[in-house]
Parts: sequence; C-alpha cells; structure tokens
Amino acid sequence: MQAVNLYCDSLKVALKRGPDIVDITAELQTVLSRSGIEHGVLNAFVVGSTGSITTIEYEPGVVEDLKAAIDRLAPQGVHYAHEEAWHDGNGHSHVQAALLGPSINIPVRDGRLKLGTWQQAVAINHDNRARERTIEVTIVGS
Repeated sequence: MQAVNLYCDSLKVALKRGPDIVDITAELQTVLSRSGIEHGVLNAFVVGSTGSITTIEYEPGVVEDLKAAIDRLAPQGVHYAHEEAWHDGNGHSHVQAALLGPSINIPVRDGRLKLGTWQQAVAINHDNRARERTIEVTIVGS
C-alpha cells in the first residue's frame, strides 16, 4: 500500500477590472512540481466572492467569447439587491463568480496536470476594480 501525501501552497494572480481572465496553468504546474506528487488530484480554489476559476482554451477568441457570455449572464446596470446593502456597484460580480464557481479539480498523472491539448486553467476577476487574487492549491496523491 502506497502512502498518500498532502501538499498545500498558494499563488497570487494580478487581475484587471472584470471580467478579466488569466491563464494560470504554468503556475499550477510549478506548484505541482514542487509537491513531488506524481499521481492524484490538484484542487485550486480562488479566495474571494468575486473571483472564479475554470478551464478554457486560452486563445483570444475564446477569452473574448467567455467575457461576453459572463456579461450576458449577469450584466452590469441591472438591479441587484446586493447594491441596496453595500452600494459598491458590484452585485453583478458576485452573481457572475457564483455561476462559474470558485474551484476546480485537475487529475495529476506522471507529475503533470492531466489537461486536454487545448485546455488551460484560468482565474477570473469579476469585480468592478482590479484585484490581486490568492489561489489556494491543495494536492493529494502519491
């Protein structure tokens, strides 16, 4: 029976006013390499209620398509009850982030992230101002 290891780390990602999308695949692979784990799963979680994380083909057309889709799902300029409480203009940001979700799990095989050829992990800022996001990474495996 092989022992299961746990490795935790974090990374910081600078993001512009939302929706802004940044490829974090290389940074996640660097964390994975530091862990020494060859087989298992990597969980990446963005801290903050106006950030999200997902996978896409990180090319300019898809990035712009995703930004446009995010804006259609929860546009600025419509009524959000959040504004009645905080008056900070980012009710849409919270809804957008909740729809996409704060975390992803990526299989780890032979010390590499098991992503498709055209699949990259991305962090997204939905807030109405630039933010530095912390991504908490937990890797479990052997």
